[in-house]
Amino acid sequence: MTNIPVKNIGIAAEIPHYAPTNWKRYFSFSTDHKVIGIQYIVTAFILFLVGGIFAMIMRGELITPESDLVDRNVYNALFTMHGTVMLFGWTFPILTGFSNYLVPLMIGARDMAFPRLNAVAFWMVPVAAILLMVSFFVPGGPAQAGWWSYPPVSLQNPTGNLINGEVIWLLAVAISGVSSIMGAVNFVTTIFKMRAPGMTFFRMPIFVWNVMSAQIIQLFGLPVLTAGAVMLLLDLTVGTSFFDPAKGGNPVLFQHFFWFYSHPAVYVIILPVFGVFSEIFPVFARKPLFGYRIVAISSLLITAVSAIVWVHHMYASGTAGWMRLLFMVTTMFVSVPTGIKVFAWTATIWGGKLRFDTPMLFALGALIFFVFAGITGITLSSVPIDVHVNNTYYVVGHFHYVLYGTVTMGMFAAIYFWFSKMTGRMYYEGLGQLHFWLSFIGTNLNFFPMHPLGLQGMLRRVSSYAPEYEVWNIISSIGAFMLGVSILPFILNMIGSWMHDKPAPKNPWRAIGLEWQVSSPPPVENFDEIPVVIGEPYAYGKSEPLVAERK
Repeated sequence: MTNIPVKNIGIAAEIPHYAPTNWKRYFSFSTDHKVIGIQYIVTAFILFLVGGIFAMIMRGELITPESDLVDRNVYNALFTMHGTVMLFGWTFPILTGFSNYLVPLMIGARDMAFPRLNAVAFWMVPVAAILLMVSFFVPGGPAQAGWWSYPPVSLQNPTGNLINGEVIWLLAVAISGVSSIMGAVNFVTTIFKMRAPGMTFFRMPIFVWNVMSAQIIQLFGLPVLTAGAVMLLLDLTVGTSFFDPAKGGNPVLFQHFFWFYSHPAVYVIILPVFGVFSEIFPVFARKPLFGYRIVAISSLLITAVSAIVWVHHMYASGTAGWMRLLFMVTTMFVSVPTGIKVFAWTATIWGGKLRFDTPMLFALGALIFFVFAGITGITLSSVPIDVHVNNTYYVVGHFHYVLYGTVTMGMFAAIYFWFSKMTGRMYYEGLGQLHFWLSFIGTNLNFFPMHPLGLQGMLRRVSSYAPEYEVWNIISSIGAFMLGVSILPFILNMIGSWMHDKPAPKNPWRAIGLEWQVSSPPPVENFDEIPVVIGEPYAYGKSEPLVAERK
């Protein structure tokens, strides 16, 4: 520990505090929410690289019509593990990591409500990831039923072994689900009970509103998926018949369990990214966030509507006509609160004094991708269109514009924006801009061709295809390889910047918010004295202070 004097503007005079400097703390059972947040982020990025390698092998296979790179069973395992790792190993942990790091700082708390529970929830993530990797080495290999793991395909066990890839996959998913439920309890409790004096709900940053909305979905939806995974595990191991049609079970019932959570999970993933947009756009436009209150309320509207949209994934599963119509309408209604957010961000940017630093570029790029994904999402909510393109690459293209174009690009925006706060160092702007342009071009080259491929009828989950689809697949694979290359300047930037000796300014963006009122990195307990909040959020261009001065 090193004694470092820090000046907390608006909170206390220059004070000494003890800031941990030993890198070994990131490999310990720390209860500091900031250490846990970085543990989540780094772990997630490592798994992102693993999932990306799986994706590049798949795109290498698909660059030619013939299945000539890997065995078909290996290909099935690759797309199953790619989807699983990217969802349960990248998107959820990276968002949980940023939420862990930022929420207590943003609301004026010293830590999360349940620090030990927070640490346990994190350490379950590498356990689940190790289980997934171990499944490659068991007899019969890893799971091959896709990241959705529909029965009866997922119930097949050609090796006859009790412990096989699918069983290990289900254990990993169940552990990941329990970890996320524990995190949701912690986040909701922290936001409701740990806010600083004066930090009313309508003084909270939109990022906190969106984390709260996302974690409410986790509390109510994730137990359903976890229960479905456990029931499927019992079918595989002890001979129950919940989903096995050969024993009188109902495989469509699993789809209901799965999608009741797994479509709202898209909002769990994307709501914190919306919060990132709401933090970045006012800073780089030097304007208050347009329509703050309605943007906050729209997050809760998304949470409410998310509970009544799941069946639009099941239009081709023998769904009754009245149910198709009902869920088509509810799915389309989600565009209302999301449209409110897009309008507010556009109005915030419009007429502002814009600065196109790397965080702003990534946020703008992610917003453009989200608008495109929203348009294709509306088409998929329509029964006639969805039935036509069901199980084609059109769905894959839409999904990846959401998951990579919006969520991953949004997370890169967050990394660049809060990097100096977490490390006390500043990234290299030139490498950041190179990373953005490679990512922006690569994303479009990779995922846009999937839309015409799907409209022409190319099925997903195949390792070979008709020759007429070859040109679009070549373009898509080139884009995938470009995305792979784009990560290299990012890694160089992060490692080089973190190891650099020159400290960054405490608030390089001149941002407003409690997290920017403390040193970079923040003190162990965040604040020498808990702040008293008296100002409104996003008061750019206004003179009132955010917090009261301590006498």
